[in-house]
Amino acid sequence: MNYPKSLAIQPLTSPPVATVTVPGSKSITNRALVLAALCSRNGPCHLTDVLRSDDTEVMLDCLTKLGFHVSADWAANTVTVHENESDRIIPATSADLFVGNSGTSVRFLAAMLSLGQGEYRLDGVPRMRERPIQDLLDALRQLGVTAESENGTGCPPIRIRANGLGGGHVSVRADKSSQFLSALLLAAPFASGDTTIRIEGGAVSEPYISMTVGMLEQWGLTVSTTAPGTFHVPGNQRVTLDTYIDYPIEPDASSASYFFAAAAITGGAVTVRGMKRDMLQGDVMFVDCLQAMGCEVTESDDGITVVGKPLKGIDEDMNFISDTVMTLAAVACFAEGPTTIRNVGHIRHKETDRIAAVATELRKLGAEVEEFPDGLKITPKPLTGCAVDTYDDHRMAMSLALVGLKVPGVVINDPGCVAKTYPGFWDDFARLRGA
Repeated sequence: MNYPKSLAIQPLTSPPVATVTVPGSKSITNRALVLAALCSRNGPCHLTDVLRSDDTEVMLDCLTKLGFHVSADWAANTVTVHENESDRIIPATSADLFVGNSGTSVRFLAAMLSLGQGEYRLDGVPRMRERPIQDLLDALRQLGVTAESENGTGCPPIRIRANGLGGGHVSVRADKSSQFLSALLLAAPFASGDTTIRIEGGAVSEPYISMTVGMLEQWGLTVSTTAPGTFHVPGNQRVTLDTYIDYPIEPDASSASYFFAAAAITGGAVTVRGMKRDMLQGDVMFVDCLQAMGCEVTESDDGITVVGKPLKGIDEDMNFISDTVMTLAAVACFAEGPTTIRNVGHIRHKETDRIAAVATELRKLGAEVEEFPDGLKITPKPLTGCAVDTYDDHRMAMSLALVGLKVPGVVINDPGCVAKTYPGFWDDFARLRGA
């Protein structure tokens, strides 16, 4: 898909009344791809409603380089992981893998490769070389895996030398990313012995841990919580074909947040198809923030609808739904009174330092923003359109575009960065104006 170098956002002339379909969840897609590959010795797995994006194509490419037979039908948004006929759970005994700037890919693959027999290297773009992974490497070493940061920085590139995963007891920090724990949980059922995993300290983004456990259970794999923050995973697990042969991917709740926010900002009514409050994805709880700000939220067989009403500022701990911090920050610019977002210091280690980036760009637009180590406070002021930078961060582009629905002159630099998780975002965004 071709994107311009910059994109001017035209304000809406009337509140939108729209129904939108968002693509499949990136978080679920990449977890499902790992599970499908690890289960493929039992037979093929067919995934439906798969997200096609930079992050998921990176994962597909890595699985292919690891010797898995993967085929995608993007016209139908399906992926099939064919039967692994190798006598090894990871067919390849060596691979040099490029993960771009996909955090889920590098973390899930690092743990997955501990099941292999050989030496593997993972690297990515310059920003990936700044993203921490040492806590996961430390955990893998406790399980007997040789796992090291090549440059000694605690960040990629990393090398994994594995001779199978035997299980055991391991503690892992999850206060920078819950994906370290999720990575271990995805690999542990396929170890030769039982694994007990204990969270050391607190965990961020806990709904993503629940998502991982929920998916393991959907695939017929056993994981139990033996004490708060402690998980027991039996080894040598096998699944039956009818458990996982067809696995549908939920629509992406993080992507849906931009359209719910559009309704809140403009006073419109937007329905996102397929969204339910009982989804695996915790980010569906973003609508509760909008409801607290004054919006009307309803759920039906079609999905969830948000109707914009006069907005008031809120004080919110967003640790559980931190991928929607920037979405809420954009909405906060149009509320009565300040909005404070707390307990999200870990998002400084995402595609960019998201706290600093959103504070910088909202100030350019005229908002008053106070930045904290773990959050920010946005006090609405009259806004003036300008060109805003996106820091090669898809969520920066999609969130800042929301401001342009009300404020003339907003221009998004590098709009193509949305391809990381939502390549068709700008086409869907245009549907808010009936295009």
